[in-house]
Amino acid sequence: MNVAPEARGTAALHVVLETDRLLLRRFTFDDAPFIIELVNDPSWLRFIGDKGVRTLDDARDYIRKGPVAMVERHGFGLYLAERKSDHIPIGMCGLIKRDSLDDVDIGFAFLPAFRTQGYAHEAAAAVLAHGQNAVGLKRIVAITSPANAKSAGLLEKLGMKPEKAVKLDGHDHEVVLYASNF
Repeated sequence: MNVAPEARGTAALHVVLETDRLLLRRFTFDDAPFIIELVNDPSWLRFIGDKGVRTLDDARDYIRKGPVAMVERHGFGLYLAERKSDHIPIGMCGLIKRDSLDDVDIGFAFLPAFRTQGYAHEAAAAVLAHGQNAVGLKRIVAITSPANAKSAGLLEKLGMKPEKAVKLDGHDHEVVLYASNF
């Protein structure tokens, strides 16, 4: 998955946020192989669900209907997180406006090799600050499976507090809603 900077094409033009170690940028269709890997990770499947992404065409469709459409509609969305040092895509993090939630929520997912190294916290803290300062949000929420202790811990480390259990449209299980008020 290592892509040399000169081979990244226009991806560098889509950088939205930069942290000490990460670039968060808009997805391009060239990110399809990464999407296949991420959304088929066992933790993604367990805690987020099977998106049915198996082929490059499925992944491009996911990018088009998900992150790209969200940015076009709302001016924000999920962004690819890549390490600045080697431009390896390691995860995604961003803001989502779901029809079934009143507030914008933050979402994140990282490949197993890049968990427990502070990348998710670094990306999510930058996205929360962006949501407050650039987008002008007064409140951002997050949802997580009750069984996902690592995500819950990260949300609490970010200063978010659990509020209630909610059931999203089209899902048969409850998730915990966390909130951050600015």
